[in-house]
Order: sequence, then C-alpha cells, then structure tokens
Amino acid sequence: MNYRLDKYGNKLSTLGFGCMRFQTKMGKIDYDEAEREVMAAIEGGVNYFDTAYIYPGSEALIGEIFERNNVRDKIKIATKMPHYLVKNRDGLDKIFNEELRRLRTDYVDYYFMHMLTDVSAWKRMCELGILEWIEEKKKSGAIRQIGFSYHGNTDMFCTLVDAYNWDFCMIQYNYMDENSQAGKRGLKYANSKGLPVMIMEPLRGGRLVNRLPNEAKKIFAEYEKQYTPAQWAFRWLYNQPEVTVVLSGMNSMEMVRDNIATASSAQVGDFTPEDEEMLQRVVEAINSKMKVGCTGCGYCMPCPKNVDIPGAFAHYNRKYAEGWFPAMKEHIMCTALRKDSTAILNCVGCGKCEQHCPQNIPIREKLKEAQKELETPIYRIARKVAPLVTKF
Repeated sequence: MNYRLDKYGNKLSTLGFGCMRFQTKMGKIDYDEAEREVMAAIEGGVNYFDTAYIYPGSEALIGEIFERNNVRDKIKIATKMPHYLVKNRDGLDKIFNEELRRLRTDYVDYYFMHMLTDVSAWKRMCELGILEWIEEKKKSGAIRQIGFSYHGNTDMFCTLVDAYNWDFCMIQYNYMDENSQAGKRGLKYANSKGLPVMIMEPLRGGRLVNRLPNEAKKIFAEYEKQYTPAQWAFRWLYNQPEVTVVLSGMNSMEMVRDNIATASSAQVGDFTPEDEEMLQRVVEAINSKMKVGCTGCGYCMPCPKNVDIPGAFAHYNRKYAEGWFPAMKEHIMCTALRKDSTAILNCVGCGKCEQHCPQNIPIREKLKEAQKELETPIYRIARKVAPLVTKF
C-alpha cells in the first residue's frame, strides 16, 4: 500500500474505505460480509475509514468491527458533523457524543463539517459557537483534526478554504470533473494552502465503470495498456501529488482486492502523454452525448446574478450522460442548498457571460434549455425546502 502524509506528517493510505455502500441483506447491512471486507482492507494496508452521522447504520457497524477486532490503534476514523441539523451549541455536543458512542471510541481522527455549502453556512456555525467548540474538542483530544467536505463550484470552494485554518478537506473529483465542482484548480489551491485533499466519487458512484458508452469501452479495450476502467480512474487520481486519499465505497472482496492492488502500485508520474491523450478521448466519447460543449473554464464567471453557469451546464450534460437522478441530485446540492441560490432561474439574460466565453457558446439560450430540464417542479419544491435546511 502506498501512503501520503497529512498536514502533520501522519501516514494515510492512498486508498480510503468509504463506509456508505456496504452490502445489505433483508434491508440491513450484511455485518459478516462487511467485517470480512473491512478486515481484508486493513490487512492490505488501508488505514483510513470514512463514515458520517447520516449514513444509516455505518458508524455503529464499523465501531463494532473495530472494537471486536481490536484494531482502533491501527486505523484512522473520519466522520462528519451534519451542521445542517444543528440548531444550537448543545446540538453540536449531542450529535458528536452520539457519534462517539456509535463508533465505540473516545476520539475522531478526522472530523468534517459535512457538505459545507457556502461561506454563509460556515458563518452560521460560527455564530453558534463552532470555533470555541472545535478548540475545546481539539484541546481534549476528542477531535484530532478538523476539515470540511464540499460540493459546488471552484470559487466558493476556494473561499471556504480561506475561511478557517482547516486541517484537510474533501472534494468530488475524477477525470470527468476535472473542470467542474472544485476541480483541478480547487485541488491545487487547497494543496497550495497546505491542506491534504481527500477525494470522493472517483468513479462518480460507479458510473465511470457501469454506465460508460460503448465508444469509451472500446477505447479502453483497444489501448496498449490493459487496465480496467476503474483502474484507469484511480490511476489518474494517484498520478496527481495533490491528492492525499481516494475514497472507494467498496462492497465486495473483489473490489477491495482490486483497489488495494491499484493503490499499491500506482505512482505519481506513471501517466504518459499517451495515457493522457487516451483518457481525453474517453472523456470526449462520454461527452458526445452531452448537450453543451462547456469545458468548465469559468471565464463566464462571476455572474452578476450569482448563476453557477459552468455548474448548470455540467448538470445538464450529466443528465444525458448518466441519467436524470444523478443530474437532479447534483443540481439541487450545488445550487439550492445554500443561502444565496446559484440556480439558473436567477438569470436575467444580461449577456455579460457570452462576452467572455472562449467556446462562443450561446449561454443564455443553453441556460434556458437547461433550466427547462433541470429546474422542474421537483426542483422548485427542493428550492422551497432549502431555506429550512440552511437555517437549521
């Protein structure tokens, strides 16, 4: 297993175990299978395990497994504070203490502010006393390091990086999201500030394996180096020194073994120019089903009305590449679940964006198309509920 260092020099396995997608049996997590997979991962060198308060049964399951097998001192636990459920200072302690009880431990190695949407959400937590709370928990040793996870555009991510003296962060990042979400620019910015970066959705929930178009599969199959689509996706990430840990929601022994093998062999500098060119052809094959030729460069930003233009096009394209549900989920998370909405409906058609687009995209026209398909009645309901979520 290869390891990279956190902010304080601790060794973390480049493969992290994402504890959200364990196999289920009769509607419940299959404990025996989960234990076999978790222990196989530890034996293979994995020492970073990621869970969250809102993952059903996950914290309690891994807590029991770690206690039962007496491995707490061999691994690092990462879990998350659902700040959107917290109404007051007492709520912080209530949730955190419940997490410690579930995890059967008296400390958390890496503690996230879960899905921090924007700087307004962080300011709300500061008003509730989160800064003093973090200081107390760190001083007592109950929290070793503090960070945040994020879905959204690059500019807001960079703003959040600068909002506090974080120890680490986590972003969605893969070869399809190189120029969307926080993207490569966000990754490099966090790294420039000394932050280790944990990666979620390296396979976009398995879609870069299970839902590839035939043309993309053909490109992989005919290339001289024979790796699976999953192995290519992980190797692309491991090739970047700014990436610290790549999470995988492993739910089979085959997946555990395969991912360990990749994480144990892939190195920075392995990718050749030919490999990059091949993967770019895969991206183009996936994008061929998409509706807007947006590269996510961000030259159209900032929008005077706060529309996340590259994000809207990424979600619109995703609908045609991956389906309605993942596109709608991402659009809601990245535009509605924040105090200052970045929805397409904010657009007033001023045209400022089109003056700067190097692709000469008719942005206003395409935004109307995207709005029609993304900001449906379901979205509008989510948008109405969003203020309650951001408030509480």
